[in-house]
Amino acid sequence: MANLENIRFTPMCEVVEGDGVRWEPDRLAATIADLPQLFWDDGEPWSEVNHWALTKVKSTVGGDIKTVTSLMKHLAAYASWLESNGFDWRHFPMRVTDRAVVQFRRELIRQRDELGLLRPSTATARMAAVVQFYRHAQVYGFVERRSSMWRDKQVLVRSYDNVGFVRTMLRISSELAIPNRGRPGGQLEAGLTPLRPEHARQLLDFTEKEGLLELHYMLSLGVLSGARLETVATLGVRNIEDARPDTSMSGCSRVSVGPGTGVETKFDVSGDLLVPTYLIEALKGYAYSMHRLGRQAQASEANRGRLFLTVRGNPYEPQTFNRLMTDLRRRGMANGMRFMEQFKFHQTRATYGTMVMELALGVASVKDAVAFVRDSMLHKDEATTFRYVHFVQKTPVKVAIGKEFAAVFSGVLNRDWNKFHA
Repeated sequence: MANLENIRFTPMCEVVEGDGVRWEPDRLAATIADLPQLFWDDGEPWSEVNHWALTKVKSTVGGDIKTVTSLMKHLAAYASWLESNGFDWRHFPMRVTDRAVVQFRRELIRQRDELGLLRPSTATARMAAVVQFYRHAQVYGFVERRSSMWRDKQVLVRSYDNVGFVRTMLRISSELAIPNRGRPGGQLEAGLTPLRPEHARQLLDFTEKEGLLELHYMLSLGVLSGARLETVATLGVRNIEDARPDTSMSGCSRVSVGPGTGVETKFDVSGDLLVPTYLIEALKGYAYSMHRLGRQAQASEANRGRLFLTVRGNPYEPQTFNRLMTDLRRRGMANGMRFMEQFKFHQTRATYGTMVMELALGVASVKDAVAFVRDSMLHKDEATTFRYVHFVQKTPVKVAIGKEFAAVFSGVLNRDWNKFHA
């Protein structure tokens, strides 16, 4: 997997002395702090991309590191995809569909539309960054200048000022560009939709029956507390032991997470997870079971306190957990759980959010419901919480319309079918 690192770059210049050349810092050029640089999995730098990053920083006033870092993250994703699929980024065969950049575009659209792993804006920006790099590579001769990597087209863009005058601009657009189009249907955080409550229950029953203890408890925390994967994976036994009953909510306990607790949260937000007390008691039992203690015995001193450990006593890293999820999807599908085909862990959080929001809206005002769900899900931005309000409010409308259409037209379609097959 490719790695993105930040370095302190000091421009150098050559000094000729007699028959030799030595290098020394260029006094006329500024040092660049935190310059993003990309390295392949074997540690070798992707020199052409790194040259692009340096050129981008130098070409802007003051060096916009944030923008360049954002672009390099997209190239890091491209590099990881190239390595995992065995593609050479410089190879442009005659058949267009065989080209790495074309297949990467197809993969981005799949991740956006089918898997829900990418937001539409992210897929658009990622493809644009890759195309931008290739244009740089062609200008500097890193790829064959005469080779046709793709077809460009001219696009006329019209805009109007505040008094109605039209302004037109002619832009060059690549055929590889991905339009910023949202996925159909209602979506929540990370572009995912929640599980139906009966499917969530079926999933937890399945993991318990199959003896997948770690997955069972991690998924349970996702469904019943809305915790993100990074939060669940970094929970410690001490965090569970320190859980305290919520005096205002019978049957619920609070688990402190965020900076200072050892438990990671997105944007380093501090707060409490609301966890059913029965799940807290089950996790305590799991923490001191022979099953988990066997894993703890193999863990390093720094990781022994983690609640969830792999068979070898290591913390759950994203790649490790992704493999477990792939196997879970396969096993679930084999057992007739069709909803598992594209299942992602983050859907457990979306499931929790919609269920809690629906309950909250039934007993409180929208303002109070949003405040409660925002705090329980540790949202940094209230706008994210309002997505759950809109999702919950729109769902009955969709159900009612769907039923009405079925009632009105199903008879007509059935009559037509019978007529044609009489």
